Amino acid sequence: MSTYLDEYRSKLVSDFEAASLVKSGDTIVYGSFLARPVDFDRALTRRREELRDVNIYWAGGMTPTESVMSDPGQEHFVGNVWFYGAADRALADEGLVYFDPATMGEIQEVIAHPKFNLDIHVQQVSPMDEHGFFSFGLTNVYSLEACLKAQKVILEVNRNMPRLFGGAEDSIHISMVDHIIEGSNSPLFELPPAKPPTVEDQKIAELLLPEIPDRACLQLGIGTLPNLLGELICEAGLCDLGIHTEMFTDSMRTMFEAGIATGRYKSIDRCKMVLSFAIGTRDTYEFLRENPLIATYPCRYTNDPYIIGRNERVISINNALSVDLFGQVNAESSGPRHISGPGGQLEFVQGARLSPGGKSFLCLNSTYTDKAGNMQSRIVPMLAAGSAVTTPRASVDYIVTEYGMVRLKGLPTWGRAESLINLAHPDFREDLIKQAQEMRIWRRSNRIE
Repeated sequence: MSTYLDEYRSKLVSDFEAASLVKSGDTIVYGSFLARPVDFDRALTRRREELRDVNIYWAGGMTPTESVMSDPGQEHFVGNVWFYGAADRALADEGLVYFDPATMGEIQEVIAHPKFNLDIHVQQVSPMDEHGFFSFGLTNVYSLEACLKAQKVILEVNRNMPRLFGGAEDSIHISMVDHIIEGSNSPLFELPPAKPPTVEDQKIAELLLPEIPDRACLQLGIGTLPNLLGELICEAGLCDLGIHTEMFTDSMRTMFEAGIATGRYKSIDRCKMVLSFAIGTRDTYEFLRENPLIATYPCRYTNDPYIIGRNERVISINNALSVDLFGQVNAESSGPRHISGPGGQLEFVQGARLSPGGKSFLCLNSTYTDKAGNMQSRIVPMLAAGSAVTTPRASVDYIVTEYGMVRLKGLPTWGRAESLINLAHPDFREDLIKQAQEMRIWRRSNRIE
């Protein structure tokens, strides 16, 4: 340990000294989600006028990135984001960041490619252990890949970052690190309390619950619906569920504490809760800290459809924003305005298909209220211009709204139109039928229930 401490001290620099290593034209990758550096970015902001055309990449910014915010003209810093977090959406609406399309499982491949020049990687980590390792903590994702590719590796130590045990690529040794910042130990982002479930959320959750068998292996998204579903799963008394997910949430902790998520019948990573990153509350972060139950992996592993599919009875449940009558699903944009990104939705849809007994469910309320206060349908004839197709029609399994559930796989276009219109709000069904007729995907024998 004393040898490692000597090396640690020799690599210790201030945040401003670390930021002084950046040159005009450099490409920097920040850690994703809760690993995005705070003190380094703040120090880099102070150097704004000295620099030009510094490209900064990250995924899932949950709090604002100060360097990019400080440069509305984008002469000094350019923000490029693989997946929009809440703070990134606000930056995008101001024209301060750009979306870089990639699924979560592909980001490591993007970084490793010879065409991607990476000068500096910076991210938050937990304190060094007695063996000289820094844990990537709550954010594995692409961390080690970026460390291996970068010309310089800078770690920002945050004592609030818990050390998590890994399945693979969960930490980095001090011998592979160039510089260390002892940061200000900024509090980790916590999700605010979920909104109370709506009547529609309750109906969707009640439709999903019977589809989850004992010994299922779960992947859940984030938000009110997954939290509600987690509560219903606990109340239903399901047993021996497994967890294999990209994102670990509060609902998964709740299921373990209720004795429901044991993982004992998983085909791989038995008795382990597999994740790539976590976002939740402090209670969840403390639950994950040095918990032998947990195995963190990079998204290249957690999101690989062939690895997902090795588990039996995979149940993947994710949200969608809109679905067209062909079954194309948009879960990331409102027209050309990006809201999130593809994330791992398609990868888990494909993984559930490969899983014996697996199913995937894409869920959405049938309507939303626009800025003018008017109710609009989320089941649409065609996706709005500029909308992303997150999951193509050939891959979609189940679609769920408060009006029901349908398996699209195997249905022809007219069958899809009929089934999806039955899931739409009644006020929009007649117009959707007319649109389906014009699109030549409506038969005279079609029925609306």
